[in-house]
Amino acid sequence: MLTDTLFQNDVPGFPFDNGAPQLPMDQRPRFGRNHDRMADRKLPLSLGQFREGTAHPAVEVFPPNSVKRRTRALHGMTAEFIQSTTHERIDYSFHAPVHLLAVCEQGVRREGETYVEGLPRSTLRHLTRKLTFAPAGHAYCEWQEPRTLTSLMYFYVDPEMLQVRFDFDISAMSFPPRLLFEDTTLWDTALKLKRSIENPTLDNRLYSEALGVVLVHELVRINRGTPRAEPRTRGGLAAWHQRIVAAYIEEHLAEPIALATLARLVDLSPYHFCRAFKQSFGMPPHRYHTSRRMERAKMLLANDAVSVTDIGLTLGFSETSSFTAAFRNATGLTPTGYRRSVG
Repeated sequence: MLTDTLFQNDVPGFPFDNGAPQLPMDQRPRFGRNHDRMADRKLPLSLGQFREGTAHPAVEVFPPNSVKRRTRALHGMTAEFIQSTTHERIDYSFHAPVHLLAVCEQGVRREGETYVEGLPRSTLRHLTRKLTFAPAGHAYCEWQEPRTLTSLMYFYVDPEMLQVRFDFDISAMSFPPRLLFEDTTLWDTALKLKRSIENPTLDNRLYSEALGVVLVHELVRINRGTPRAEPRTRGGLAAWHQRIVAAYIEEHLAEPIALATLARLVDLSPYHFCRAFKQSFGMPPHRYHTSRRMERAKMLLANDAVSVTDIGLTLGFSETSSFTAAFRNATGLTPTGYRRSVG
């Protein structure tokens, strides 16, 4: 059964109390380029303590009011969706006896680095569609100064609770850490799971549970060293062309973008570009642009201090009514209704 909980951002540290000692927020070490070890931010949490706790461990965010958080619990897994609300520096850290899969749905940073214990740290700036996997017991740390507002998905996987779903011993498997990698199948499954959770009907709850199991199967697949061949999209854009076009669209969400402008970025005619784009992204450029505008709108609506009118203007809508109509057409809710649902 799915549950829906909004983490309180004014509570420092992890949103649970399981007896593990925790330092006050002002005494916790910051990490990043001016510190020797990002991995030093480890919490004294044991597997037994987690089992006895009343809530699930979660990625710690500092400052805590720089993001909006939503979480849903599935069988053996918790899914959390995080939207940043500031362009100032944000720190993330996690260390617990559960696996963590971090999926960046949207993110470009001016500065920052990502670290998983056991791997060199990365300063990659374009994070959209990147995935990071921190096995149970491995520290995960990240800091960034966002260039665009960041949208993240975190999946916390408890191996022992999931064991009943598999015919092999997941808890005995050794999972290597992976940092900012790409996997189309895993990405698609995570995105389907998010969309299913955001529409909590009875059928979708069952579908979400099934997708959660599929997601874990995909994690097992990539960590067993048996990669699935990435599907080749005949006539589609090359991966680096996709990144160029997607980044341009993200940076110009509030503006009308001519098809010819996008085509010139990858040196194709508008006709061939449109066909290749649809092959790669599953929708035409205009529809993709609209979809990304609505995702940005969701992020902005998470901040109650910004009015619906201002959000519409920020995204290039000259009238609130046109923004409301576009948002309802994309999500089935008005902007105000969506804000109430996440608040």
